[in-house]
Amino acid sequence: SAFIQMTVTQDRPVTYAKMRGVVSFFSGENRRCVKYPTFFTFIYWMCVQMKSLVKPLLRGWMQYYNVFSVLLVNRVKPSDFDYLKVIGRGSFGKVLLARHRKQGGYYAVKVLQKQMIVKRKEQKHVMVERSVLQKALLHPFLVGLHFSFQTPNTLFFVLDYVNGGELFYHLQREGSFPEHRSVFYAAEMAMALGYLHSLEIVYRDLKPENILLDSEGHVKLTDFGLCKEGVAVGGIMHTFCGTPEYLAPEVLQGHPYSRAVDWWGLGAVLFEMLYGLPPFYSRSKAKMFENILYAPLKLHNKASLAARSLLGGLLERDVSKRLGSSRDLVELQEHPLFCTINWDDLLARKVIPPFIPEVTGPCDISYIDSAFTQQPVPVSANEWCQPGGASEAFPGFSFMNPEEYMSAPLVS
Repeated sequence: SAFIQMTVTQDRPVTYAKMRGVVSFFSGENRRCVKYPTFFTFIYWMCVQMKSLVKPLLRGWMQYYNVFSVLLVNRVKPSDFDYLKVIGRGSFGKVLLARHRKQGGYYAVKVLQKQMIVKRKEQKHVMVERSVLQKALLHPFLVGLHFSFQTPNTLFFVLDYVNGGELFYHLQREGSFPEHRSVFYAAEMAMALGYLHSLEIVYRDLKPENILLDSEGHVKLTDFGLCKEGVAVGGIMHTFCGTPEYLAPEVLQGHPYSRAVDWWGLGAVLFEMLYGLPPFYSRSKAKMFENILYAPLKLHNKASLAARSLLGGLLERDVSKRLGSSRDLVELQEHPLFCTINWDDLLARKVIPPFIPEVTGPCDISYIDSAFTQQPVPVSANEWCQPGGASEAFPGFSFMNPEEYMSAPLVS
């Protein structure tokens, strides 16, 4: 785990979020960790204070985890699932709706072809996604990871199945959203981004296609392949990445950039929810890039004064003046547009969403694009188990959520 290695090798402040991440990381290996999480959080905190002890302790636990990961490879396999429908597609494979044969639960299984990943030299991004998914287990507005495992030629992410549809799907159908609905989604997205930032993770690819609605109408961020880990307050990045319509100007200009790019992305998505198009959209990519860099931001009276104020703050080209650039999520929470939101209730999912998808159950795929669901499902899992040329390229990929570890049988 990159997170544990960072803790071992660097002297950085230990936050509560980091401690929770460490406890969730190790709780899959010891039932007592699951039963007594507060105790083990305290023990870890004490070890951090005793710097002479923490490094050898964590190194020992890392060795134990590596052995445990090998065992997981044999515990979870493709044949444990029935694959029902194709519900998504990416650069390296498909996302399938699957049912666990023994436990009966429904999952979204992301199936990636190793050789394609290696050919495009994207191993790092895949391992970052796996690492971020593992750290993000505890947040209600992030898609959760249940298992990750591999065969000689294929990688599998077994994720929460979220069947309320992509925000992109709903925007296509409706054009735009009423302001109260847009503000609700923006608030939940902001909490998800703020949580990632607290873990020193920058998301870097916020867009409607990566925002899902669950069956109760709450937001779930997904697809963490472009995330950057280890970005502390004030940290900078240089990689040019993201989706054209939602790129921050500093990224386009090739300048070093900070986690404030996520707040620009939130502003772009909020603008699209309110007005129906990204803020500087043009069919010509070159013209759109020019607009992002130089065109004035046009905020029509369709949105309230408070909404326009928030958009102006988020879509501020001067990073030092951009809302969220200094105190991150707290700055957004203090904005007048969110004055009616109880943030504790929002995090606890006690706020009733303004739109609840009409789904009849986990097999309801009515909000999934038919362009995916009409594609053929692999007939057999055997095709994923054939020898491949990239079988050694993803060490440490396997993972099991502690909750799954407690409930799963030891022998498949």
